[in-house]
Amino acid sequence: MNQRLNLSAGPHVRDRWTTPFIMMVVLIALLPTAAIGVIVHWVKFHSLNALWIILASIGSAILTELLFCLATRRRISIWDGSAAVTGMLLALCLSPETPVVLPIVGSVFAILVVKCLFGGLGKNFINPALAARCFLLLSFSNGMTNYPGFDALSSATPVALLKSGSMVNVTQMFLGTAGGVIGSSIVALLIGGLVLWGLDIIHGEICFSVIGGFTLCLALFGGHGFDPTYLAAQLCGGGVVMGAFFMATDYTTSPVSRLGQLVYGLLIGVLGALFRIFGKSADSFSYSIIIANLFTPLIDLYIVPKPYAYRKSAIEKAAGVVKPPLFKRIPKPVIALTIITLLAGVALSGVFTMTKDPIEANELAKKRASYTVVCEDAKDFRDIDKAVNAISDLGGGAYGGGKFGSTTVDEALEAIDANGNTVGYVFSITNRNAYNPPLKLALGLDPNGKILKIAFIELNETPGKGSLADEPKFKEQFNGRTVETFVLNGEGDSGIDAISGATVTSKAVLNAVNAGLDFFRNVIMGGGN
Repeated sequence: MNQRLNLSAGPHVRDRWTTPFIMMVVLIALLPTAAIGVIVHWVKFHSLNALWIILASIGSAILTELLFCLATRRRISIWDGSAAVTGMLLALCLSPETPVVLPIVGSVFAILVVKCLFGGLGKNFINPALAARCFLLLSFSNGMTNYPGFDALSSATPVALLKSGSMVNVTQMFLGTAGGVIGSSIVALLIGGLVLWGLDIIHGEICFSVIGGFTLCLALFGGHGFDPTYLAAQLCGGGVVMGAFFMATDYTTSPVSRLGQLVYGLLIGVLGALFRIFGKSADSFSYSIIIANLFTPLIDLYIVPKPYAYRKSAIEKAAGVVKPPLFKRIPKPVIALTIITLLAGVALSGVFTMTKDPIEANELAKKRASYTVVCEDAKDFRDIDKAVNAISDLGGGAYGGGKFGSTTVDEALEAIDANGNTVGYVFSITNRNAYNPPLKLALGLDPNGKILKIAFIELNETPGKGSLADEPKFKEQFNGRTVETFVLNGEGDSGIDAISGATVTSKAVLNAVNAGLDFFRNVIMGGGN
């Protein structure tokens, strides 16, 4: 009999499923949504760009890991399948209109920087695919925001439309035919995710706490209450389901304990909802997962599962252990960071207090400068009593009862020359249906209602797309025209050509101008609202 004693480092728990097997199952679970994304894009646009993105992303991820292993003389690790999963997840988070070079750059960043340089599989501190996606969003915003206009009206994602107040088709979002990223089919993601959960490859504590925290926070603070249609649309867009089942459940970047996983999932859900409600970017769920990844070590440090029948207080009492005061038990870095945060908060509050008045003065000067641009003959501006009353009666609500979308008339003034004669009217108008709201513009009219000019007070639209609204080619279409209502891409005197690839922005500008024209006719000239 062999009497030798075999010793090895823990842990010693064994499982029948290996890493390559788990990665293979995850890839299979992702295939349905990938196939739907490729097929839908082919049917709509007769393009296989979605397929090339998937293949380029997976191929470059595997090749990057292979080259790194060869260059560093390490064991070839591509056979574990983790690089292929990273490439697939990154590809499914991209628009089918993304240039093929971007998934290649993203995969190289994910594998080389986020994974390999931190020690390889099991050593990365954030999800590689999400890190690469955020890197691409920050570095190549134009290419990453190029979404196909599946609804024939807009190149924005369904969540961007929902955030702007527009209607979306929840059924199309659920099936994956409403546009957005390649992996947008919720039904396919749910099937794949539930299979992984059923096989106990992913933890339900994470998946369902993410979805539950997101839904509850959105219902409480989203402004729509527990409206099923609104909540369903929010859940079906913006990567919530993919994030809950395929991103947040990454073994390396998620907590170990069940309670820790619940806390981690709730953190992701709540952050995702808050970003969706109060953030400018409609697609920000990736950031909530990455932030939660950074909290994983802290969660594992303070939420430790206790062994069965373990009574810490009894053991400490028997051993004569004396607990130090709570203040001394708190790690010094935590205390230091807390103090720094408090000092920074006080400093920022002081700076805000000191700069509040100058900022407001600068904003007023900027607004008045825009008024001078749209009515060049004006030397001064004065209030119009009935306009002031009408704006006050609206109480900040949308003008026209939603006829012009979420548009408010903020100010309406009479423009006068040096002799006090009326030379026109100027309006400050805000539209919150833009791609990155708010969109604020100044509208100038002559005494007869003919448009003199428009100028933007605030424009936050995508560079190279919606920002083209501030170019003369688009703005000058309104100059010198007297119409009742402008029509986007219409014919004749009332037609306005939309900005290519930025229909949402074009429609927002049109609604703002139309609201100003209606206010002029019905309030200033008509005597009532």
